[in-house]
Amino acid sequence: MWRATPESPKLFESDVLDAGTRVPWFAVPAVHVPLVLALVGWSWSSGVSAGLLALQVALGWVAWTLLEYWLHRTVFHWVPAASWGPRFHFIVHGVHHDWFRDHLRLVMPPWVSLGLAAVVWTLLWLASVALEPALDPRWTYGFFAGIVFGYLVYDLTHYYLHHGKPRTRVGLALRAHHNKHHHNKQYQDKKFGVSTTLWDHVFGTY
Repeated sequence: MWRATPESPKLFESDVLDAGTRVPWFAVPAVHVPLVLALVGWSWSSGVSAGLLALQVALGWVAWTLLEYWLHRTVFHWVPAASWGPRFHFIVHGVHHDWFRDHLRLVMPPWVSLGLAAVVWTLLWLASVALEPALDPRWTYGFFAGIVFGYLVYDLTHYYLHHGKPRTRVGLALRAHHNKHHHNKQYQDKKFGVSTTLWDHVFGTY
């Protein structure tokens, strides 16, 4: 059980519930790599060609980068105009800004990420039903694999930008981008991308 420390303050009074808010970085690949492989396997076994499967995964990854940007810009930085608003924001994202060196709260707990994945999968399934027979419903496997893979890249990139030592030009640029969002008041409402700066350029928040 991951316990509270001065570097990792309690979010909930319950020790069990509070421990569920902490997770080591390796939990992300441990949980999500098998899911990506299973989705790719299901798609392949259903008869989807390698080229089409690769395209579907790539499109899913791009879709994730947009979802990553949108969630960070809206949900994560949303403070509801209610008495519980500040508390909600602190639990969802504020704790990360206030305690950015907390290495156990840099990746999303699997019980949260898998819950969100279930919502996204349900929406994709409904879309496949609505688009059939114009579009083969098997596209959902590869597309969702790309989304999950994109999330995997995002969470591990986020951890690395905080606790790793980037040496490549891309890594250094991403770390500078993210650090400005964290530590420069001029960019508090900008630089929402973590694994890519693409959508910050598109939506004028770079």
